[in-house]
Amino acid sequence: MPPFPVAARAALADTQLRHNLAHATGTIRAKRADVVAEVDNWEELRVAGAAIKDNALRSLDATLLRLEKSLQDNGVTVHWARDAAEACSIVAAVALSHGVDEVVKVKSMATQEIGLNEALAEHGVAAWETDLAELIVQLGDDLPSHILVPAIHRNRAEIREVFRDRMAGAGKAAPDGLSDEPADLAAAARAHLREKFLRAKVAVSGANFAVAETGTLVVVESEGNGRMCLTLPEVLVSVVGIEKVVPTWTDLDVFFQLLPRSSTGERMNPYTSTWSGVAPGDGPREMHVVLLDNGRTRVLADEVGRQTLRCIRCSACLNVCPVYERTGGHAYGSVYPGPIGAILNPLMKGVGDDAQTDSLPYASTLCGACFEVCPVRIDIPEVLVHLRSRVVDAHRPGPPSAEALAMRAAGWVFGRARRLGAVERAAGLLSRALRGRRSLRWLPWPGSLWTGARDLPVPPRRAFRRLRSERR
Repeated sequence: MPPFPVAARAALADTQLRHNLAHATGTIRAKRADVVAEVDNWEELRVAGAAIKDNALRSLDATLLRLEKSLQDNGVTVHWARDAAEACSIVAAVALSHGVDEVVKVKSMATQEIGLNEALAEHGVAAWETDLAELIVQLGDDLPSHILVPAIHRNRAEIREVFRDRMAGAGKAAPDGLSDEPADLAAAARAHLREKFLRAKVAVSGANFAVAETGTLVVVESEGNGRMCLTLPEVLVSVVGIEKVVPTWTDLDVFFQLLPRSSTGERMNPYTSTWSGVAPGDGPREMHVVLLDNGRTRVLADEVGRQTLRCIRCSACLNVCPVYERTGGHAYGSVYPGPIGAILNPLMKGVGDDAQTDSLPYASTLCGACFEVCPVRIDIPEVLVHLRSRVVDAHRPGPPSAEALAMRAAGWVFGRARRLGAVERAAGLLSRALRGRRSLRWLPWPGSLWTGARDLPVPPRRAFRRLRSERR
């Protein structure tokens, strides 16, 4: 992927994309505002959610070991994965050991993060997405562009065409004369997926939360596809980021109030599934949990950035972000788009090595709307500024950038009153020469790096210090 400014410029030229995004994010924002206004102690819940996550992160080593023991006591096989390659190899080994050539999946950001579908395909195993939006993305050979609604960049007419053209190649075909009515599209997806649910022997999931006290994994969803994947197949493999752990069962009470209101604008999730291991005659007969690091301990070591690990993947920050609303998720070049992606990706991968990753902390206006809606109070603007300083520091040993040279020149000018006065007089002469122009958008490079995205006002004919001296 190119750096964010390049990708964003291409996205801004797509008027249909901007229309789809504005309509969808506006609808979700309005729903969220209504249900949040009903809760008198919303701010107290946000503080409690942040405190619970911080408490778990401070003792993450001990909490994870407690989770591992609880899971093993429940008959679950626990695996530890340091990176994406190790996690994918574990899941592939489980699938191949059961002789399957396909698995069904619950919507999972962790499996998207590690590229599990592509890794399984290399081993001859097809991974079928069962979430409606993920299904649309998969059938359309597309990429997700939103944490909660991966196909938010598609309208229903586009979805109909995807179903009509691609469903037959992946299983049950779309019905003849399929319309673009939401109910008809959902019915076509239901019929297409039903045969996969009934046939699959292995399922793959993530988890919204993992309770160390009881060894319980939790998935919240809106469609029921997760419940089908968690109960019908014989084998279940869950890939869980190590930051998803909470110490006790009672901690879930806070998050079950915060998450649905922040994500879908609902008072509660239509489906909340919890599973605590293998039970005779009920659900999968074999369960595996892969505890995934993949850069999370790097984030934990960052004193400013570690608050990012509080994230419960609600996507509220995306829905209020003026940058995301105009560029969409693909411009971020990651499965984690929007404000949270602009900090999570550089924190997990590190800065200074990849231009695309280094560009993400600058993909923000720093307006603060993301912090105001975050249910666990992640101060995203603070982390963005912190990461910008780290990006600058990472490039200091190399040749100075145009921005650095400009700042050095400004420092030299401001270092002496006589120099500043000379520059002010020169600026006044420039203003007279321009005769009525209001901005300097015509500046050549490197000045165009600034004026290409913002106005640079024409300097005044007489500087403030000169006016002040004349008045004296």
